[in-house]
Amino acid sequence: MNKKELLGIRVKELRKAKGLTQEKLSEQLNIDPKQLSRIEVGKSFPSFDTLENITRVLEVEMKELFEFERHLKSPQEMRAEIEKLINKADDEKLVLLLNLIRAAVEK
Repeated sequence: MNKKELLGIRVKELRKAKGLTQEKLSEQLNIDPKQLSRIEVGKSFPSFDTLENITRVLEVEMKELFEFERHLKSPQEMRAEIEKLINKADDEKLVLLLNLIRAAVEK
């Protein structure tokens, strides 16, 4: 994956985490929805002004847009990292993790 694709994935993740549609975010950014779509699929790189607006609307720091590490790990590395985190969890957090994993996997 190239940097444009990774940035697009990250923008999409952050947009969805805020509960925004592409249309709503593009409206708040004052850009065409097609332009946002091209950014999210890695076909276009946003201008610096657009990047600043994305961080403002999504209420994130600029550096958060470029946190790609989870997309660069192999499935085996991610499983090992998940296992390490689970091993650190107390009983209460294990219940929460089980529910989160169930919800994510059984969609």
